[in-house]
Amino acid sequence: MKEDQTINKQEVQKKQENLYLQKENTTYSQSQGLGIDSIAQSAPSATQSLSVCPVCGSTLPEGADYCENCRKYVKNDVCSFCGAAYGGDGAYCPECGSPRGGIVCPECHTLNEFAFCKKCGFPLTMDAKEQFEFLHHTPEYKKLQQLTNELSRLENIVPFSNDADQERCKENEILRTKVLRMLAEDRGEQVPVVRPLKTERMTESQLETKKMDLARMITECLGEMSTAPQPSPVKARNYAMAMKPSGVRLAWVCNYKHAMHSGPCGCAKPHMGGRWVILGHTPTGNNTITKD
Repeated sequence: MKEDQTINKQEVQKKQENLYLQKENTTYSQSQGLGIDSIAQSAPSATQSLSVCPVCGSTLPEGADYCENCRKYVKNDVCSFCGAAYGGDGAYCPECGSPRGGIVCPECHTLNEFAFCKKCGFPLTMDAKEQFEFLHHTPEYKKLQQLTNELSRLENIVPFSNDADQERCKENEILRTKVLRMLAEDRGEQVPVVRPLKTERMTESQLETKKMDLARMITECLGEMSTAPQPSPVKARNYAMAMKPSGVRLAWVCNYKHAMHSGPCGCAKPHMGGRWVILGHTPTGNNTITKD
């Protein structure tokens, strides 16, 4: 990823004009020999016009509100926290009251342009907190969080390194039982009862099988709660961040270009939809990894 950089307004305007001229020339050349209807169909509309990032000058895709090159929010007339339209140059959103300059996360001290912290996922606005609380009390999320907690627990289990290690564990349990029985007999117990020590250690293949089974169930749940396409990029980001489970390493795969982001906050077009995937347990296929 390139370093953040700023160019002057003249350079941005020049790039805008060049892009427009390129589009116009392409349309004109394609229209030669065609009828009026074909020319009308090939002519660019206002919503299809190309644009460049006002910060770094990179070309922005149609409908994007975020530049993946310099990692900056580029819609000055739309609140990045709630999606409301700005009517002036005020320092705060008239709808949600969030500052245009961003909010510093109280948990990890990261400066954010969106309603959820891009680093730790903490909800930063009142609407984000309400959405977070609502989704976390739904049956679907509770089931998802239960599965992710179990996977997190399995990640902390150390498997047997080899057969000798497993045999040594059995011998230690036999010795432990024998010692406890002798101590109980010394205390006068006629029929001492020694409860077996509960252990969760298992072979590496057994542990991996359990992890993959859990990962499959989690993937199914994440698919059912995936972010559906919607008109607002801001609303799509907020929903995806609010339903993100904790305890496991996740990435967000967008429908826009099937890139793997650390979260929807790093995607230019999250409103096209996307889904969370488990890192280390889900095949990436043709996805490309994008560092946000």
